[in-house]
Amino acid sequence: KQKYNRKGTVKTEMEFASILSHVDHTNLKQTATWEDIRALCDDGLTYRTASVCIPPAHVRAAADYLGGRLPVCTVIGFPNGYNTTAAKVFETADAVRNGADEIDMVINLGLLRERKYEAVLREIRAVRETCEGKILKVIIETCLLTEQEKIRMCGIVGDSGADYIKTSTGFSTAGATPEDIALFAKHCPSHLKIKAAGGIRSFADAENFLSLGADRLGTSALVRLAKEAQA
Repeated sequence: KQKYNRKGTVKTEMEFASILSHVDHTNLKQTATWEDIRALCDDGLTYRTASVCIPPAHVRAAADYLGGRLPVCTVIGFPNGYNTTAAKVFETADAVRNGADEIDMVINLGLLRERKYEAVLREIRAVRETCEGKILKVIIETCLLTEQEKIRMCGIVGDSGADYIKTSTGFSTAGATPEDIALFAKHCPSHLKIKAAGGIRSFADAENFLSLGADRLGTSALVRLAKEAQA
């Protein structure tokens, strides 16, 4: 079992590296500049994260800068999800054209609340088709859903052809919880992977989410903690 110090950080570099390999190193701040994103890319390379997750406006520059050394992830319909399907499809096509390797899209929560499940499914499939084989993660914003809505989305995302179901944008009332990851692990089909995002502030949090079934972690904190531990 992993051992942690009082700040909840893993003690060995090997343990750091294992967890960081699951991290989508993230900066989605509205004020993010190219200098901020370039520093994020440098840290992602240094710590061998799974990807960098960045705003669409910086995808082309980041893809050119990284030159295939690290996957570039970006967000679609972010953070509210109530864009039209046509707008999400356009955003996705633009992101792929600019060099995005992974797409994290937000569902239309209003359609889900209205129980228009086929419409939710059609939208995800439309984005899936536009991804041109790139990894697709579907953000369902768990903090705004009932348990039954979360379970329903496990099936819808599983049927859509997406690669991941993702908990949160990090811009709403709460982020990932252990209970939601356990719920996903119980109800998602075996081919659908899980991304926990929002509120992951320690390596202890990260290890817990991974042990419950998450495969990816969306966070901006873990690389910073790794730097502090090494220092």
